[in-house]
Amino acid sequence: MRLSRGVNELGLLAAIVVLYLVLGTQAGGFLTGSNQLGILRDAAQIGIAAWGMTLVIIAGDIDISIGPAVAFGSVMVAKAATDWGLGIPLAVVLTLVIGTAIGAFAGFLRAQYNVPAFIATLGVYSALRGLAQFISNALPVPLPESRFFDFLAGEVAGVPTPAVVMIVLLAVFLVIALKTPYGRAVYALGGNARAAELAGIPVKRIRISLFAVNGLLAAITGVLLAARLGSGNGGSAMGLEFDVIAAVVIGGTALAGGSGSILATALGVIFITLIGNGLVLMGVNQFLQDVVRGVIIVLAVLINVLLGRRRRLTS
Repeated sequence: MRLSRGVNELGLLAAIVVLYLVLGTQAGGFLTGSNQLGILRDAAQIGIAAWGMTLVIIAGDIDISIGPAVAFGSVMVAKAATDWGLGIPLAVVLTLVIGTAIGAFAGFLRAQYNVPAFIATLGVYSALRGLAQFISNALPVPLPESRFFDFLAGEVAGVPTPAVVMIVLLAVFLVIALKTPYGRAVYALGGNARAAELAGIPVKRIRISLFAVNGLLAAITGVLLAARLGSGNGGSAMGLEFDVIAAVVIGGTALAGGSGSILATALGVIFITLIGNGLVLMGVNQFLQDVVRGVIIVLAVLINVLLGRRRRLTS
């Protein structure tokens, strides 16, 4: 298992190097400092949510509500800080708490009533996108002038603040996945939920907590996105869930659960971000960009399934 993960990670590293070589010669401005900072910002938008999604998929579930949850978070923090007069600190805390609660609700449906994760989060997807547009009247909600939001939209030692947040959270999730009983329980849950429950693992609580964390990460991403755009927007983060899931699957996390790596997901995030950035710089039509992303996702899932079959045959 570890050998196959290592091969997968080396393959991704090689693909990233090839992408840099190709885009560096074919996409004008790709290697400029400003574009590299832009890549880091874009990677953070995918990566922060991808860390939580990796654990969710390892546990044998999936969460497709990420995009609307991010958009809803951006609208919430903007409305709470301006129209609702709560002030910036309380607005941020409220956004994070509500995001966590919404994620926990989806997890509760999955854990308590055995609602398929796809269906539970599909309902949340629709509700949050509608709520975000309703609360904002389908218009951007400007953020108030604030040093805090300027900091979130700015840089720390030359590195975009969202990228710093992404890297810090990456370290946290690596420790959780590899060094804690909770992380081991997540892998056990994805491997065989019934056996995990018989072994005394609190399956329901873990499922709820995984979706709650996903909701929290989506809310964090929403706050960072609002700071970057200068406003909350109910129509933002369209299709983000596909990029997040694609990054996780490209990283080799098994859709059937029980196997995956946060570090490999990080490489998947870089790969997906580079593809998106390169297509824009090369002037590829937006609709064709969606086609390319779709093809990448299908190929990643196909490879994932084939590798899963190979593991089962050799184990």
